[in-house]
Amino acid sequence: MTSTRTLHLAAELAPGSGDFPPTSASSAAVRTAAHSVADTAARTVALARLADAAGLDFLTHDDSFARPGLDALAVLARVAPETRSVGLVPTVTTTHTEPFHVQAAVATLDWVSRGRAGWRIAVSPNGAEARLFGRRPVPPTAELWQEAGEVAEVSRKLWDSWEDDAEIRDVATGRFIDRRKLHHVNFQGSTFSVKGPSIVPRPPQGNPVTVVDATRPDARDTAAHHADVALIRASSAEEAAALRAELRQGARAHGRDPGQLRVLLSATVDLDAYEGGPGALAALIAGWHGGGAVDGFHLVPAVPERDLERFTAETVTRLRDRGLFRETYEGATLRDHLGLTRPVSQYATTGAHA
Repeated sequence: MTSTRTLHLAAELAPGSGDFPPTSASSAAVRTAAHSVADTAARTVALARLADAAGLDFLTHDDSFARPGLDALAVLARVAPETRSVGLVPTVTTTHTEPFHVQAAVATLDWVSRGRAGWRIAVSPNGAEARLFGRRPVPPTAELWQEAGEVAEVSRKLWDSWEDDAEIRDVATGRFIDRRKLHHVNFQGSTFSVKGPSIVPRPPQGNPVTVVDATRPDARDTAAHHADVALIRASSAEEAAALRAELRQGARAHGRDPGQLRVLLSATVDLDAYEGGPGALAALIAGWHGGGAVDGFHLVPAVPERDLERFTAETVTRLRDRGLFRETYEGATLRDHLGLTRPVSQYATTGAHA
């Protein structure tokens, strides 16, 4: 590669996921590529294989309590054995769900995918969704994002609650676990508490990759504090650069290394209508990335079957011709693709054994 900065590329799998309720454009896209629930797994596997062959960093799969369809995390667990390298990032809503169950499901996806899992944190500010659960009145969105940050924090603690070598599997003595290397987390949040340890051994990545959509100002502090990848929307490179700088400054204020935060522009793309087509899109990506506005792009195809195929076959090829994007994967895990270090367990040298 000729660039000193790595370009990161990701894409969305769910049709019409750019807006909900759908806009007229996304509604048309869904009608164009309508699929029954029974076809979801096969369709998603086919799209994921395109991304895998093209070397994309990761795929997201949107989800919502309000939108009918299959559970995104379960669908990507089905995709995992059908792909080799691409990261798999389902949307996981932290409102109305149990943090202990959430972290266990994400850790399981990391094991099933052999270190390629992430999760995109979402909140549910909708009263109609709350009524589906018969739950509490919905707090202000800012409070929901505070709770989401606490879920991210306790998830990391639970993933770390098993040290990497906690499993000993000693047949001679019948010991499966070294209990000195399991730890209580004893977390008290604003709306929940968790004792731990987890029921799932420490994931292959240590901590699966945390993705936060930082489009809303309410979400930005949570992204700066907890995200490995922040998704933004911007209408100009200057606006994107300002948001990236804000998030990196926020990460530093929380005691984090801003170099361990990737900021990707999330953009809905209709390549049939995009002026200049895949080549113009490649030029835009190269310009924004080369100018330091973003670390990469997260594309939301208007019609996944059409636009993802053209993006991987044409846009990615043009980016490679410019020396901007990988020819092959250079690592095995999603953290490897993103250039993120594997975190050491925060309990590896502390007490509080289980």
